[in-house]
Amino acid sequence: MSSIDRSQSVGGTRTYEVRTYGCQMNVHDSERLAGLLEDAGYVRAPEGADAADVVVFNTCAVRENADNKLYGNLGHLAPKKAARPGMQIAVGGCLAQKDRDTIVKKAPWVDVVFGTHNIGKLPVLLERARVQEEAQVEIAESLEAFPSTLPTRRESAYAAWVSISVGCNNTCTFCIVPALRGKEKDRRPGDILAEIEALVAEGVCEVTLLGQNVNAYGSDIGDREAFSKLLRACGKIDGLERVRFTSPHPRDFTDDVIAAMAETPNVMPQLHMPLQSGSDPVLKAMRRSYRQERFLGIIEKVRAAIPHAAISTDIIVGFPGETEEDFEQTLHVVREARFAQAFTFQYSKRPGTPAAEMDGQIPKKVVQERYERLVALQEEISWEENKKQVGRTLELMVAEGEGRKDDTTHRLSGRAPDNRLVHFTKPDQEVRPGDVVTVEITYAAPHHLLAEGPVLDVRRTRAGDAWEKRHAAEQAKPAGVMLGLPKIGAPEPLPVAASGCGCD
Repeated sequence: MSSIDRSQSVGGTRTYEVRTYGCQMNVHDSERLAGLLEDAGYVRAPEGADAADVVVFNTCAVRENADNKLYGNLGHLAPKKAARPGMQIAVGGCLAQKDRDTIVKKAPWVDVVFGTHNIGKLPVLLERARVQEEAQVEIAESLEAFPSTLPTRRESAYAAWVSISVGCNNTCTFCIVPALRGKEKDRRPGDILAEIEALVAEGVCEVTLLGQNVNAYGSDIGDREAFSKLLRACGKIDGLERVRFTSPHPRDFTDDVIAAMAETPNVMPQLHMPLQSGSDPVLKAMRRSYRQERFLGIIEKVRAAIPHAAISTDIIVGFPGETEEDFEQTLHVVREARFAQAFTFQYSKRPGTPAAEMDGQIPKKVVQERYERLVALQEEISWEENKKQVGRTLELMVAEGEGRKDDTTHRLSGRAPDNRLVHFTKPDQEVRPGDVVTVEITYAAPHHLLAEGPVLDVRRTRAGDAWEKRHAAEQAKPAGVMLGLPKIGAPEPLPVAASGCGCD
């Protein structure tokens, strides 16, 4: 069948689906992939559709079984593609950057493979594959253009990701991200602020600043205080109600950043600070350029400046060579820091990382036992810290899709300033995602809060107006695959280790 026949057999507008794995950077990249495809004339496939005309996998390479998961999904699509003339499959992201030609060798029905540095080429590669009737593999070795210049289909009308840098200059021994994302490249502050101002003009009232090591921002442009200056500049943007950022690195977390957080009203009292381990010898083996004392010192300073700050973290259990004494040091830091939430991971080998070749790999049984002890301790602390919220009056930004039981409980859900998830009684008046409600907390669980009394106040916002406008416009369009917003919640049981930057 010729390329013309194949194209004609699809009929009408071609549909797409983007399947996203991994960190917030990937989620935001997928928004760009969706924007590129829609700019090229594609429309999102209806939710629950058997298969779209174009299926794009935006992959992650930091999981030990990431490739098995990808090839399993590709295998599931193979018979659908064979039975559907004109269907195309594309694979991008970190695993594509790493495996390259291997993907089409293992799955020859894949049409396009592209990397982390050239996501803007996707529509061109799809068309080239269709015309030439052969797979297109194009992996750029360095960033061709900063991704924020690309079309973007944002998944929320009221909250948005904003990349301030890409890449990473660190060499953590368990992390392959720097090899796949490249060295850090910073955007100019004026470009970042212009993007945020444009988003606010469209109705967005919350932004999350993204970077592989977000507070290292400025190293590429020669300004060590660039990140704190950027936070303060965000505070001057009229209509921007909430600013968050993820994920910082303890090495670069300076006093000027703490001061900017405390002194800028719209920077939220929330901090995600990856610990990884509480043991100095293990931190050294990980090539994490801080030690326990430095980490706890940062926590102490943040708490002194922002008393109600909710601090979360990432922890890896069972790193090669970790002794029981090392693990006890991690438990000590958890007790001292009293994290609101900890994303805890069992170490697993990542091909291509130094840690995968280290001596002293810990038996699975030992790792499992330590992991369970850590989770039990953190669950206890999370619950105790959440109980301190009972009786407080909080402003919540109403969220979309955060409360899985909202329909049956007749509740809505929202995020507190510190990003805690709160389920609240549905008020009589209409409340839209992006609106702000004031509630009193009446009950605490380890991973959420309840406000069971009546809502004290409802403030309709421009963000709610933007959501309502988009929702009305999309009623006549196919529903798509939602990519989600940053959230704090119960981690999935027994996940493998996160990326080095804590973005996973």
